[in-house]
Amino acid sequence: MKHVGNTPIDASLDAVKLGGVARAHWNLPPAKLILQTLLRGEGVLTNAGALAVTTGAFTGRSPKDRFLVKDNLTVDAVDWGEINQPMDEKCFDRLHEDIAHHLKGRSVFVRDAAVGADTTSQIKTRVITEKAWANLFVSNMFIRLDEEDVLVPSPEWTIICAPSYNAKPDVHGCRQGNVTAVNFSKKLILIAGSAYTGEIKKGMFSVMNFVLPTLHKVFPMHCSCNVSEAGDTAVFFGLSGTGKTTLSSDVNRKLIGDDEHGWGQNGVFNMEGGCYAKTINLDAEREPQIYNAIKFGAMLENVGFQQDGVTPDYSDSSVTENTRVSYPITHISGSSNDGTGAHPKDIFFLTCDAFGVLPPISRLDSGQAMYHFLSGYTAKVAGTEVGVTEPQATFSACFGAPFMPLPPTDYAKMLAEKIEQHGVRIWLVNTGWTGGG
Repeated sequence: MKHVGNTPIDASLDAVKLGGVARAHWNLPPAKLILQTLLRGEGVLTNAGALAVTTGAFTGRSPKDRFLVKDNLTVDAVDWGEINQPMDEKCFDRLHEDIAHHLKGRSVFVRDAAVGADTTSQIKTRVITEKAWANLFVSNMFIRLDEEDVLVPSPEWTIICAPSYNAKPDVHGCRQGNVTAVNFSKKLILIAGSAYTGEIKKGMFSVMNFVLPTLHKVFPMHCSCNVSEAGDTAVFFGLSGTGKTTLSSDVNRKLIGDDEHGWGQNGVFNMEGGCYAKTINLDAEREPQIYNAIKFGAMLENVGFQQDGVTPDYSDSSVTENTRVSYPITHISGSSNDGTGAHPKDIFFLTCDAFGVLPPISRLDSGQAMYHFLSGYTAKVAGTEVGVTEPQATFSACFGAPFMPLPPTDYAKMLAEKIEQHGVRIWLVNTGWTGGG
């Protein structure tokens, strides 16, 4: 194996069975990842300098193809069912071996990063991708390590993303060619058959939603978060596409993060180092922070273009409604430097009401808050999942059921304790339709 790039002292992939790859590109800076993508003909630069790519057949997550290995660690802890589907250990091991064999003699891109701004519960993570642009996504979205940590990394978890390999249901115990398989005992995530980058992001989010409550007594949240100049922290819960990123991107408040957070003894913290915003119908006047963040280093996914071929047409949904952009949180002017904030003063439950039944805004007492948190009435927004082409009313416990391995009541109990302990105000905000639609 040939090692290139910002190579660690102990540069080896043998521990995850990838010693047979021909070339490993280690921790390349964004500019080199962009160059590699352009040289491979897998993307274009926009007029603003952002990289634009297409993710192929999958332009959204495929929750029906997410599996958790059922073993001694998870058998009694995980809330098994349609969301948390079990995979046999032997099937996982065979999938790992087959992906490793598939990647033999090929080039991969390796990035050492971290998940979780709170150092007491942070998970060092190594992500191995086939595509340079997928590695750019990781650079944008995960917490970037300093030079010393890159040279002497200590990855606790590993993600292997091999979209060119299609799994075999009869061999690997999955549903079809694309699969995301999480093994909590081996601390390994395998992604095959899909190049949609959201699978990388949400795979690790599922890990945090298991690890934080069970090992660190930290409450994980599918939410965005910002803070005022006075230090008042606000949290916005909601499913993908319901307005978390937009509502938390406020020029008058400091952004902590737009999607994944933990709430521990010292307050809240971002799990990520970047933002992953929907761009469909993006408007510079309505969403200036997001619009201005789309510059060199940012990566657009599945957007259309105007006639010149370099100017994005954010109204174009011909590929998907779920057009996206990832960028480092530093692209947001005035964003939090350390990704942390005080205990929340206000929590907003964002529900995209597809029937227009709920009022625009309501204040909830503690009982109502628990009801809405557990029921999670909202809508799946077009494109965020495979097969969703228009808003669909749904009930998603914890405003993030597809990513929650534990029983919903476990998370609800933690939230109730936090609300009572810190006297938090709870609001229900309808970001969908009102007055009967």
